[in-house]
Amino acid sequence: MTNKTATKPVKNLSEVIIRFAGDSGDGMQLTGDRFTTETAAFGNSLSTLPDFPAEIRAPAGTLPGVSAFQLHFADHSVVTPGDAPTVLVAMNPAALKANLADLPKGGTIIVDTDEFTKRNLAKVGYAASPVEDGSLADYLVHPVKLTSLTVDAVAKVGVSRKDAERAKNMFALGLLSWLYHRPLEGTRRFLETKFAGRREVLRANLVALEAGWSYGETTEGFAVHFEVKPASLPPGRYRTIRGNQALALGLVAAAERSHLPLFLGSYPITPASDILHELSALKHFGVRTFQAEDEIAGVAAALGASYGGSLGVTTTSGPGVALKAETIGLAVALELPLIVVDVQRGGPSTGLPTKTEQADLLQVMFGRNGEAPVPVVAAQSPSDCFDAALEAARIALTYRTPVFLLSDGYLANGSEPWLIPDVASLPDLQVEFATAPNDGEHFRPYLRDPQTLARPWAIPGTPGLEHRIGGIEKKDGTGDISYDPANHDHMVRTRAAKVAGIEVPPLTVDDPTGDAEVLVFGWGSTFGPVTGAVRALRGQGVAVAHAHLRYVNPMPANTEEVLRRYRRVVIPEMNLGQLALLVRGLFLVDAIGVNQVRGLPFRVDDLVGAIRSVIDGTAVRTAVGSAGRYGGPLTVPSIRVGDEDPAGSAAPPVGEQSVGEQPAGEPPAGEPADRSMAASTNGGSR
Repeated sequence: MTNKTATKPVKNLSEVIIRFAGDSGDGMQLTGDRFTTETAAFGNSLSTLPDFPAEIRAPAGTLPGVSAFQLHFADHSVVTPGDAPTVLVAMNPAALKANLADLPKGGTIIVDTDEFTKRNLAKVGYAASPVEDGSLADYLVHPVKLTSLTVDAVAKVGVSRKDAERAKNMFALGLLSWLYHRPLEGTRRFLETKFAGRREVLRANLVALEAGWSYGETTEGFAVHFEVKPASLPPGRYRTIRGNQALALGLVAAAERSHLPLFLGSYPITPASDILHELSALKHFGVRTFQAEDEIAGVAAALGASYGGSLGVTTTSGPGVALKAETIGLAVALELPLIVVDVQRGGPSTGLPTKTEQADLLQVMFGRNGEAPVPVVAAQSPSDCFDAALEAARIALTYRTPVFLLSDGYLANGSEPWLIPDVASLPDLQVEFATAPNDGEHFRPYLRDPQTLARPWAIPGTPGLEHRIGGIEKKDGTGDISYDPANHDHMVRTRAAKVAGIEVPPLTVDDPTGDAEVLVFGWGSTFGPVTGAVRALRGQGVAVAHAHLRYVNPMPANTEEVLRRYRRVVIPEMNLGQLALLVRGLFLVDAIGVNQVRGLPFRVDDLVGAIRSVIDGTAVRTAVGSAGRYGGPLTVPSIRVGDEDPAGSAAPPVGEQSVGEQPAGEPPAGEPADRSMAASTNGGSR
């Protein structure tokens, strides 16, 4: 349907996926963020995926220096940033080459032809300009002289050519805002604040923004522009929010609801550093931030703050968790509240600092010496980071224990609309400190609450509550140092029982028809892609159930009952099968892993193919996973679920490996042809 305006026709679309790509210095993240903000204000449902290099400043015009920002917005609910862009804005040849393979045939490309010089083309291996040699014939290409048009537009402002060229991202933003009916008012206000002390630079950016809009309106290169109607969302007040922002606000809300000062002890590390930045600006809420000299000092300061009566928090990523392990073990022994935020990234070691992964699960579960169980909570979306932070605080304060809060780079930097909650609806987290002796005239620091097994929280300096702390084992009740074997056994089991007894909501299952035989069991940031894949399969007539795990330790009490309700359990993870290993070990359920470690979130189409391969018996499994080689390869027998695949596809599963492959339909050597998957404990997740 096409509506007419006074100038050019407007075509209605249900959804659009735009990827802005350019040099690290081209301002693509800012451009994408501003387009996202205006899109959220317009009322569309949206999801974003920033993707930037780890280098502080890679050589200009090179492939390692390409920075991208993808935005999926629609007139209906969206849960992922989209598998592939429908529109690619490429600011130079490197941006085009790095992203062209993701653009489907027929997609739209907008390129800054001023940057397609011989020198820039040669940097990325182009012998000739792809805009001119016909290699882009399968796409709708809009060549635009973005740089020179921007310089010409701001010529009268009086800025240097360098500053004028820097405004070309605002020209691109203005053009895309015209093309998709996005308002400019919010961006104008943003620029007026950002460049309040630099009037010429402000004027240049405002002029470039307006010039981009006007170019779209007047050029013959764009014969039509588009509109995506607002989505139907639950009523309330919304804002667009990134995962790290939501997590920071959740921590502040937890401090307010517990009436405790919030202390953050942190060492900067990608992709967790933004939490430190966000909280450092919130001192008026009683927040204290301490940028420590290293990871160990950061967690030690946070634990010390908890000892002193604050809500102690430390933020990090996988490499930092490794360094903090001893102090987290100390927090287990001291039985004090502490929130450890792990924003996961690609590893091992330094790995992929700006790329996402879910590979710290086993580390946070078991990566400490001795028996040191710690609760683990995993956020599932950018806005859910707020609620997950509140839950981590509830558990830490109620049960006097360190708690791991897992996010990852995808959630941390991604954004979506957030329905701002009513403060009165947030949980009451107020705690009671010990103020008097609890055993006649004596204070027993390890005299436990019979329900929670939490010990008293005594503020240092409270008269009559003097007690001993430290990492050496304590005698139950008195807290005196004890080397008694029976006491140590008792204390170890008591700490484990305290974590195991934490009250968490039951696991809910999305199974509309009630007759699904396959359960897709996810955790953390796979929620969006898994939800998208399940929706797609149901649209094809396939009955599939979905359950998502927020509480990894302890798992909800009904987890085993849910898992055993289905003939197949498929676990997509951005690792080599860590939750699958736990499920197999805890419940003897033969979980089938769908695994990916590419530094990127799952594509919905890939998950659809992987889940279908499990259903139709073509899934290929290998014997290599998170626990190394632990069994022979085996095939997954076919079961009848839903309609036949209309395309007859038997695509290999996501994360297929060449180690120990077994052709579909043939049992591995020494195995019966009709093996019961429910009873099997052999074989590894792919």
